[in-house]
Amino acid sequence: MTSIENMKLPVMLSIRGEQYFDGVDPDGTELMTEGTMTLTEDGMILQYEETALTGMAGTTTTFEIRGKQVILTRSGTVNSMMIFEEGRQHTSLYETPFGELSVDIQTSVLRHNLSERGGVMDIKYSIAVEHTVTGRNCFKIRVRRKQ
Repeated sequence: MTSIENMKLPVMLSIRGEQYFDGVDPDGTELMTEGTMTLTEDGMILQYEETALTGMAGTTTTFEIRGKQVILTRSGTVNSMMIFEEGRQHTSLYETPFGELSVDIQTSVLRHNLSERGGVMDIKYSIAVEHTVTGRNCFKIRVRRKQ
C-alpha cells in the first residue's frame, strides 16, 4: 500500500467568503477553482492560484492546516500571512503596493472535517487593521478530490 503523504492530490475547491461591516449588508464572494491537497505529518496543505476574479491574479494561496491552527499564506502579487486559531488573536503583516499594515486576526470559530477524501472547513474571524476593527469575515471552504 502506498502512502499518499506528501503527494499533491488534485482537488476542486469551493471557497465562499463573506465580509460583514456595521450597518451594511454582508458582501459575499464565491470561487470555484482547481487546486492541490498535500497530506503532511502535521495535517494538510491546500493550495490554489488566485485569478482576476479575486483581484489577486499572480498570487498563490496556501491554507496549512495543523491541528487547532490554520495558516493562510499568500505569495506573489499579494504577500500576506494570517494565523487562525479559535479563541486566540494573532498579529501579522500584510504587504500592499503602498506599504505594510499590521493586521490582528481574532478567530471565533475554526472547524473542519477535512481528510484525504475532502471535506469542509469553516473559519469565522474579526480583522483589525492597525488595531482598528474593520469588520468580521468568514470562509467556508469545500474540498472535493478530483478523480
